[in-house]
Amino acid sequence: MEVKDIFSDLPPLETERLVLRRLTIDDLEDMFHYGSNDEVTKYVTWDTHQTKADSKAFIEFVLNRYENGQVAPWGIEHKDNGKLIGTVDYVSWQPGNHTAEIGYVISRDYWGQGIATEAVKRIIAFGFEKMALVRIQARCFPENTGSERVMQKAGMSYEGTMRKSLFIKGKHWDGKMYSILREEY
Repeated sequence: MEVKDIFSDLPPLETERLVLRRLTIDDLEDMFHYGSNDEVTKYVTWDTHQTKADSKAFIEFVLNRYENGQVAPWGIEHKDNGKLIGTVDYVSWQPGNHTAEIGYVISRDYWGQGIATEAVKRIIAFGFEKMALVRIQARCFPENTGSERVMQKAGMSYEGTMRKSLFIKGKHWDGKMYSILREEY
């Protein structure tokens, strides 16, 4: 299986409360709402969106990745209101090794409701069932206890802290590594 086999036609996925779907330019306002919040962007790899042009540039980047069959995020839409409230994705995928890494971001308005865990569990299932994965991992900064709880609740196990393994926003950071294996799913 190749990356383009999955990501050239990214399928929508559903959970009880969410629709995971392709981003569209119509998501601009919603993305700017959470992407411009410093609390939301404190522990992600990208900079806080200063203007709607920043959100638009990101959406256009993602649309290009869809078009070219490259790894790209699902938008997280809340079924109750149809709003885009975050993204969840495979930030990297090594088909030859049957491994991938996931990432996610959720609007501050929805923290503490199990939304990220619900989305992460759904793409973990997709990874094992449709992408032939054997290992799925995720990392977080040690200070990001919310993200760490998401990984734990999604069934992932702590493997260790990789010291200064991430260079983000001009600084080296430690990264706590979690994973789940197919046989643990």
